[in-house]
Amino acid sequence: MYFIKSFIAVIFKLIILIGICVALFLYGMKFADGPWEVFQGGAFSTGELVSEEPNWTFVKDKDTVEFQLLEPVSSRTTWIMEHDGRIFIPSGYMRTNYGKIWKQWPIYAEKDGRAILRVDGKLYERNLVRIKNDPSLPSVLSELSRKYTAGVVVSVDDVTNGSLWIFELVER
Repeated sequence: MYFIKSFIAVIFKLIILIGICVALFLYGMKFADGPWEVFQGGAFSTGELVSEEPNWTFVKDKDTVEFQLLEPVSSRTTWIMEHDGRIFIPSGYMRTNYGKIWKQWPIYAEKDGRAILRVDGKLYERNLVRIKNDPSLPSVLSELSRKYTAGVVVSVDDVTNGSLWIFELVER
């Protein structure tokens, strides 16, 4: 019996230690120069600010980019779609219980869309504008399906019912 109690105590202490380490890591990421894979990061401290509007076709085959919100200051890695010279980022799971907890950035972006996009070490000042109805939406969703969903079709209904939010990154 003593062995079982000792074993449970050791496991409990190990779980507490792991929890503390994870909390410290996530706290430390708030001060990092951008995100690290799926982990949210802090404000960008490196990169070259680009003032002229680029031809966005260069992101067509990029898997991910980074962006930073200005309010609250935080950065993350995201998918990106380009269509007809315009760029878009998606946010899925918006109607799920875990999405409501995990995905806070879209709510902040809808309130204050000021953001910085970082691609290949270059910084672009943008505004995130949520689109719900746009003539280009079917083409944007087709691009999302092509790049990220292994051919599974993403429909306009996913956007109109609020489960998928699409933001256009427009010039500030």
